[in-house]
Amino acid sequence: MILDFLMMPIHGDKVVEEIRKFNKELYILLLTGHKDLAPPLETIKRLDIQGYCEKSDKFDQIILLVESGLKSVSQMRVIKEINEKLEAAYVELKNAYRGTMESLRLAVDAKDSYTKNHSDRVSYYSVMLAKKLGLSDEEIEIIRDGALFHDIGKIGIPDAILQKTSKLTDEEYDDIKNHPTIGAHILNPATIFNKIIPIVKHHHERFDGRGYPGSLSGENIPLHARIVAIADSFDAMTSDRSYRPRFTLFKALEEIDRCKGAQFDPELATLFIETVKENKETIEKDLEITLLARTDD
Repeated sequence: MILDFLMMPIHGDKVVEEIRKFNKELYILLLTGHKDLAPPLETIKRLDIQGYCEKSDKFDQIILLVESGLKSVSQMRVIKEINEKLEAAYVELKNAYRGTMESLRLAVDAKDSYTKNHSDRVSYYSVMLAKKLGLSDEEIEIIRDGALFHDIGKIGIPDAILQKTSKLTDEEYDDIKNHPTIGAHILNPATIFNKIIPIVKHHHERFDGRGYPGSLSGENIPLHARIVAIADSFDAMTSDRSYRPRFTLFKALEEIDRCKGAQFDPELATLFIETVKENKETIEKDLEITLLARTDD
């Protein structure tokens, strides 16, 4: 679009200002025949006016500027098409990786009936706490995905250990403790999972520094991992295990409260307890449905 700066009843810069409200990409060339009344440079930058020229008897400069503008528009279109293709390819690649990881995640759940749907519930509780914290949509998505894949490393743990009903030996427990590191190694080659790797690797750290694999403590533990750690423990306590029946919601929350400052971030634990109480009926109903589903399997 080519506009004159001094127009009636509205000046060119005001026209551009209105255009920019609904079109940020239109290439605009602004002309003026009054050098002393030219728009300020700040206005030209603010309105993203790509070309500016003073009119004169010599039209060569204007013609060159118009030709340059046409070439720029053509290049912008090519760049936009390339970006759209790259974005489509990225989405396709991301979906392919997600599909692969989802298959691995389901394989982990299939290895042990007691952990069936565990990752889905941990993801649900983690998102619930993240929303209570007022985290951004981007962070909530990271936490959702990280919670879904937090136990992916168990694919590398022998079935005999995962399904053992008696007490684990020290060596077997050491094998179990390797699953966060194994999970991080599985996800590491795919850069699209970089943001969830800290969750996968550190969801078994303890606030007092006695967790694994890094013995991190306090706020040195990534926030997202601290959130998933609480959700993971809550689901473990409210799920049936071969060696004990599930805890009631009250008893599970009582245990989380007892472990504040030791196993869990105290502030996050307090917020989690509040959030579960606020959603008590929904959570209890969902747990009953899950238990019935397991009975039918």
